[in-house]
Amino acid sequence: MFSNNQNKYLFYTGELSLKPDTAHEIHDVLCANAAANLGYSSVLAYHDKKASPLNLSWLFNPFKLQKPDAKFVDFYNTQEHLRVAPLPMPYPIDRVPGKLTNSSTIATKYYFPFHLRRHTKLVHTRDWNFVKASVKNQIPVIFEKHHFQTIPFEPEIINSPYFQIAITQSEPVRQSLIEQGMPPEKVAWVYNGFEQSFLERQPEQAQNWRQELLQDGRQILVVYSGALYKFKGIDLLIEVAEQMPYIQFVVTGGKDAQVETYRQIASYKNISNISFLGWVMPRERLVSLFQGADLLLHPHLSGKEADYTNPVKFFQYMASGTPIVTTEILPLMPFKDSPLIACWCEPDNPQKFAAAIQYALDKYPRKTEGYIDSINYAQQFSWESRILNILNYVEESMRPQVIN
Repeated sequence: MFSNNQNKYLFYTGELSLKPDTAHEIHDVLCANAAANLGYSSVLAYHDKKASPLNLSWLFNPFKLQKPDAKFVDFYNTQEHLRVAPLPMPYPIDRVPGKLTNSSTIATKYYFPFHLRRHTKLVHTRDWNFVKASVKNQIPVIFEKHHFQTIPFEPEIINSPYFQIAITQSEPVRQSLIEQGMPPEKVAWVYNGFEQSFLERQPEQAQNWRQELLQDGRQILVVYSGALYKFKGIDLLIEVAEQMPYIQFVVTGGKDAQVETYRQIASYKNISNISFLGWVMPRERLVSLFQGADLLLHPHLSGKEADYTNPVKFFQYMASGTPIVTTEILPLMPFKDSPLIACWCEPDNPQKFAAAIQYALDKYPRKTEGYIDSINYAQQFSWESRILNILNYVEESMRPQVIN
């Protein structure tokens, strides 16, 4: 139950598309969901462009808390405690060019100071304009920055006591923020996380996946889940599948056009042991899919993208207890000496990735119950743990109170 005082932990994310390949949106939703699970009065505010321009009530009472609908829950795999606040953005907002018809202007100059501020104890956002609005309205703010910073920060914003912390996902990105003026003590890098549902064992559903996906007498199922970009190693994975015809490779994720393109590539090369499933819905089905696999694959290539990635799927993999085969990219190297059940190899080399897969299959046979060392190690990387870690950087007087 929400209190009426200024105690909301407000997550602001702009527009939610509910479309595949929107990792930043998923990140924002799951952060807000985790805060709600921890008992904070957590609210996810986002732009609602479906609002009717004829219903003028949005001008005077736009901040209406509600439970997410079923489509939202299925897509993001959220739990019952999260509340959302769709901010009406009817025509002509974002349809007619101009500062006064820009959704960012409406959110930061009208909605926040006149309707959201009086309810909000702490803001958490990736949107720099919303960060500035929070500071100017004297509301503490957490800023998430996941890519390299290329322009200087405004000193009056980052040096304000209301600007509490900037969170990045890798040390190179953290250094880029410092180079652009961010005080070192105000920027930290924190790993992403996984949803609690990935810890729930689902042996029957996992076996159902194996029966559905294993084809032509194959007994080994390996899975990749994530975006379908070249730097993610998808082309390399197709080469590996060609080398290992006795293994069934399954790929989930990606936009429809990308899925179709890769299906055509595999077909053109006459590679029949790799399947592209597209976006798995509801998202909770990934839990049993990961548990049904013999191995989970992370074939990320080297390059600039490898320096800042902090893939959600890696932590979901970890929580599933299924052995992982992964390339040695900078953000993941701290895990190489951990108790995680994984095999590592250099990136960009399909032969070595194939060899690592075979080594993992020989060393770590599939366990229905999962590998307990990985599962236990994963506990510290839940989204809830991440939120608690981040809140440790916020002054205690500026933190929202736990209400349930």
